[in-house]
Amino acid sequence: MDLEARARELFDIGVKTADPAAGVTRAMGWAMDNPPGPGGRWQVIALGKAALAMTAAALDALPAEAQALVVTNPENAEAATPRAGVTLIAGDHPVPGDGSERAGRAILECLQGCGPEDRVLALISGGGSALAVAPAEGLSLSDKAEVSRLLLGCGADITQMNLIRQQLSQLKGGGWLLASAAPVTGLILSDVPGDDLRVIASGPTVEPIGTRAEAAQLCRDLGIWEALPAPVQAHLEASGAEPALPAARNRLIGANGLSVAAMVSAGAEAAPFALDGDVADLAPQIVALLRDMPAGALVMGGETTVTIKGDGRGGRNQELALRVACAAEAAGIEGAWRFLSGGTDGRDGPTDAAGGLVGPQTCAAARAAGVDCDAALARNDSYHVLQAADALLMTGATGTNVADLAVLVKG
Repeated sequence: MDLEARARELFDIGVKTADPAAGVTRAMGWAMDNPPGPGGRWQVIALGKAALAMTAAALDALPAEAQALVVTNPENAEAATPRAGVTLIAGDHPVPGDGSERAGRAILECLQGCGPEDRVLALISGGGSALAVAPAEGLSLSDKAEVSRLLLGCGADITQMNLIRQQLSQLKGGGWLLASAAPVTGLILSDVPGDDLRVIASGPTVEPIGTRAEAAQLCRDLGIWEALPAPVQAHLEASGAEPALPAARNRLIGANGLSVAAMVSAGAEAAPFALDGDVADLAPQIVALLRDMPAGALVMGGETTVTIKGDGRGGRNQELALRVACAAEAAGIEGAWRFLSGGTDGRDGPTDAAGGLVGPQTCAAARAAGVDCDAALARNDSYHVLQAADALLMTGATGTNVADLAVLVKG
């Protein structure tokens, strides 16, 4: 098997291990231990990039009268086959838009329509923070969208982003529990390092990560406070008691670490560090691994960040892959190797690519096509460089999301 095929094979194993339907099926016996009361019903609410597959598995196990509201990304929604009893809404990602606001209203109305004898089955997966929004009182969708843009551009990690998002929302940080008179059971697919349930999709069925005051201080620490819309500043500085949350039952059904373990079982070795931190800092560490490693494959998982300085097109996986290719060339590393970095959902940033799959000829191929790699990186335009070098990782929507996976192979 050639190196490119080996890298793709390991990535595909990781994605397959994160099959959301299988995870839901395994957990449904536990989820149904608390059935509806007299006259009650099951209401499924699924949010995230894996929502469709999770919903299908849940409805296969629930009584025929169960209803479902599904909110997912447009790529998955467009490819979906309609199913009786399912209402499907496409939100927006990575920055919330009108579809996200429609989805947020629908979720709130659905929760508020449930009584104490009903049971809510919450199916949560990554991407939910942007896909459904219900701004806190006094805030608008444009306020929320501007906060998301600022957070995506300042290098905030996912925990920091969601700590702030929770304090601006009626849905996040346990908002589903407050809105529903029915008990809530959550089955959760993790897309965050460490699998903190409070962080995944901004924790709609768990307690918040922090307080308003902590969110305000974090915005100052990140250097975005002065750029925040005035209503957001006022909201974060307002005092008030934190609401007491009803109890909820939550279970983790899949995670990035499980995918990495499956890749290791397929003959790779785990890298000594995870995908973490800014891609500009991580790329040299990966090149150092490449220089010193023997023939074989190293795998890693997690989620990086990108500091946006330009108006180019790309995502964190594409930029990491391109930076590795450029740094390896600059270091004079010779021989056969490939590096793949991809989002397990099949979509990296606001593009149609999952990430990048680069090698020793990537930068030369881009230059031959008339593309300046360094200039493109300076404006965060990794997509067009990789496209010119035929180094984009294209998978299509996968129906799951457990953050990112990377493979480094050497001949």
